[in-house]
Amino acid sequence: MGDKAEQAIMLEFTLQGQDFIRAGEASSEIKQRLKKLGFKPDVVRRAAIVAYESEMNVIIHARKGTLRVEITPRKILIQALDEGPGIADIEQAMQEGFSTAPDMIRELGFGAGMGLPNIKRFADEFKIQSRVGEGTLLEIIIHADKG
Repeated sequence: MGDKAEQAIMLEFTLQGQDFIRAGEASSEIKQRLKKLGFKPDVVRRAAIVAYESEMNVIIHARKGTLRVEITPRKILIQALDEGPGIADIEQAMQEGFSTAPDMIRELGFGAGMGLPNIKRFADEFKIQSRVGEGTLLEIIIHADKG
């Protein structure tokens, strides 16, 4: 079966900034869906980590955002698009331990500065675009034929 014949499953989740009550719901649903579809455990684990970290970045830093997932037999594309402050220095933001999360967020146990580094670590392909004052777009691909 060629790529053109592959049916994609599309999932989309609306995320609200500071909504810690629902935090993790989108990534949990993505994980369950991938398990039901029969993806290898390592692929499911990596996709779940990437989705969770992306979801939490939106909830912690942005006013609102969207988490989109496109699932095909060969790959999982995860996109996180937010309306937030943007990232002034992406290179700095990619460093483990660097965080702009306020103390209130850290007291809740979030904002340790591992989100973006973990996303990059568990992705096969990773792109980030950001505009200060507008928001950030993450595009992550996990190849399903690995794992």
